[in-house]
Amino acid sequence: MKMTQAKSLWPNRWLKTTVLVVVTFLAGYFVNSLLQGTHAGPEHEHPNVQTAAQAPTVWTCSMHPQIRQPKPGKCPLCFMDLIPLATEDSVVGERQISFSQEALKLMEVQTTLVERKFVEAEIRMVGKVDYDETRVKNITAWVPGRIDRLYVDFTGITVSKGDHMVYLYSPELISAQAELLQTIKASKNLSPQTSELIKRSTFATVEAAREKLRLLGLTKEQIEQIEKTERPTDHVTIYAPIGGVVTEKHATEGMYITTGMKIYTIADLSRLWVKLDAYESDLSWIRYGQEVEFSTEAYPGQVFKGKISFRDPVLNARTRTVKVRVNVDNPDGRLKPGMFVRGVLRVRLGGLEGGAVMDPELAGKWICPMHPSVVKDQQGTCDICEMDLVTTESLYTTAGEPNEPPLVIPATAPLITGKRAVVYVRIPDANKPTFEGREVVLGPRAKDYYLVMEGLAEGEIVVTKGNFKIDSALQIQAKPSMMNPQGGGASSGHHHEQNQERNMPQHQDSKVEEQIVCPVMGGAINKDYYTV
Repeated sequence: MKMTQAKSLWPNRWLKTTVLVVVTFLAGYFVNSLLQGTHAGPEHEHPNVQTAAQAPTVWTCSMHPQIRQPKPGKCPLCFMDLIPLATEDSVVGERQISFSQEALKLMEVQTTLVERKFVEAEIRMVGKVDYDETRVKNITAWVPGRIDRLYVDFTGITVSKGDHMVYLYSPELISAQAELLQTIKASKNLSPQTSELIKRSTFATVEAAREKLRLLGLTKEQIEQIEKTERPTDHVTIYAPIGGVVTEKHATEGMYITTGMKIYTIADLSRLWVKLDAYESDLSWIRYGQEVEFSTEAYPGQVFKGKISFRDPVLNARTRTVKVRVNVDNPDGRLKPGMFVRGVLRVRLGGLEGGAVMDPELAGKWICPMHPSVVKDQQGTCDICEMDLVTTESLYTTAGEPNEPPLVIPATAPLITGKRAVVYVRIPDANKPTFEGREVVLGPRAKDYYLVMEGLAEGEIVVTKGNFKIDSALQIQAKPSMMNPQGGGASSGHHHEQNQERNMPQHQDSKVEEQIVCPVMGGAINKDYYTV
């Protein structure tokens, strides 16, 4: 009976199996027909599918975007699986990078236009008050002798021109006075019958004796007094040649001195020099005749003014500065030599001329080539050296306004490495915010602006805030950036691709534990020296 039931069930199972096979075959045939119908259509109905199939796929690492491989695999730095690189709507250049609007807001990028305008430079300098060397005189002995009295017996005393300073005994002076008295007596003994030749010779001898006393330091009044009394004096009084302050005392009473020995030093402090140190980068702004404002520690809040009268032709190799001399009037004596000052020179851009450049206000005036501080409106002679004055144009170049304002950018726009300056310019008419790194040649800095000599054009848009973030993004992608002008993506990827098999040996896990890879430079770092 059991065998009979088994025989009856066998045809049913075979029938079910046959039906299942047929149904599966028909379903596969139907799906295959649909797929063939999809690909069998005309090319113009599905152009995107064909283009996508022909485009090569680039594989990158989600942790190290600078890695670019033509096929899937492992990242040579972190050994993560590579992923397909998402294609962008527009292809950017080697020095360009694009961001979304959301990323741009997070980066807080700010831009401004490159424009032409006049800017004012503010040059800050430090220095000290010094004596006016043309107003410093020494009182010396014109004849040898003994100092019997010093009328000024300590330094710091203010004297006027003509004040008596020294009472000097000199035997040599006595003999010179005797010669004068003898020649005068001989001239009085001349008779009317004396020949004209002898008379002229006698009178000439008298004048020679007077001149000798003048050369020995006697004044005209002293010589007249000797002639009036007809008695020689054994002492001579030395007077102050200028008014000022006695700054040095070189002798004492009772001392024997020789001809030319210094006794006093007198300085006229009614006019002083302020010597400021200007850096060589600021020399293009400094001109003869410009007004300088400065302040002192002794009088905080008070501003003094003077004009540039000289610029040292030699640069100090140790401090890399040039001495700039400013003439300052000091009628009340508040400024003292040796005071520390801080000077400010404000000048509107009028060209970047080098060398001897003067302020436009001095054009058409007359100047002394030996003493540039002597400037007159008309032709004449110098009050100090009596040289003929010359025109200011013969010594200096006039600094005038340029025909058009200079090209300037904000000081925050360039990234300066010391060797080069890079700015990031926004590319107009791009589908996404795109920026391009560009090297520029900068001129001097004027307050919050840099003058641009080469590399930019008027109307371009430069990044003034967030430029370092853009530069960092380029570095991560191994593109040319501020610190790496050549970029490093191609060489880095090629190096790791060639050594991919060597970098993934049988014991690669131990190597990963021993080394930490820099994500920017792509080199291995010892974990013992790695600091977060």
